[in-house]
Amino acid sequence: MEQDNTYIRFDWAIKHILRDKANFDILEGFISVLTGEEVKIVEILESESNQEDADDKFNRVDIKAKNSHGHLIIVEVQLTRQLYYLQRILYGTCKAITEHINIGDKYDQVKKVYSISILYCDFGKGDDYVYHGETIFRGIHTGNDLVVNVKEKGVIVPHLPRKIFPEYYLVRVNVYDKIPESPLDEWMTYLKTGKIKENTRTPGLREVREKLRIMSMSPKERRAYDAHIDNIMVQNDVLDTAREEGLAEGREEGLAMGRAEGLAVGREEGRAEGRAEGRAEILRQLFKGGMSAEAIATALNLPLEEVMKICERLR
Repeated sequence: MEQDNTYIRFDWAIKHILRDKANFDILEGFISVLTGEEVKIVEILESESNQEDADDKFNRVDIKAKNSHGHLIIVEVQLTRQLYYLQRILYGTCKAITEHINIGDKYDQVKKVYSISILYCDFGKGDDYVYHGETIFRGIHTGNDLVVNVKEKGVIVPHLPRKIFPEYYLVRVNVYDKIPESPLDEWMTYLKTGKIKENTRTPGLREVREKLRIMSMSPKERRAYDAHIDNIMVQNDVLDTAREEGLAEGREEGLAMGRAEGLAVGREEGRAEGRAEGRAEILRQLFKGGMSAEAIATALNLPLEEVMKICERLR
């Protein structure tokens, strides 16, 4: 294995580099390894976060593509936890479907959508680092899967509903912790550590070694990339520190109140106050760092109105 940070982080590459047709092979390799099907990207489509803005370092990044079968593929990198993430990816797939069918078209023009989320944040509980979801219609008495007839190229063919409905992949980068044994493991190692085997034969990673070397970046690109890494580190440090301080204060107050009013009640109220103070400290730090009220509300899962009031007082 090579040293850390030899290669550009995937979240930076997907926003700034992988949209170039010359680099489609990297994205094709990753998607093919993840889904088990060979993928060829025809074009990159306009997606929600293509635009540059002041909160880039806090937002997710995404890319939307069309493959050689006409299917839509949405790849997202999520850097911070979001309370309603499942609802958001559901909305994203529905929006992609409706955007790519014209009024008056028959329903056979509805596109199959693959939604792939690369999560660099805590998301749910489970003992695996990749989860796959698809729609299955199963008989409640027989347990058999429903098969429907679909017309393709003038011929009626049987299909399982999951061949038509969207599919979802959740890639939990932070959970991955093993020695690479498969092409998918090699991709997970790169996503988490930036390491790639020198003799790798994994699709996409061979191209990463050629095209995403940090040392090949121009001075301007390197400065922007280093600032991106610094922003992520600062954000994570602020969030982690505030959480730890909030928990510590909560425990201290909980014990003090427990001695005076009863240990159980004290701990509960202390923890609650600690969490509240921790969130307040996070909010102050992020606001001082130039983060918008909207981005703070999303990152901390707080009502926007509440965050805006606090930010107004801090001005």
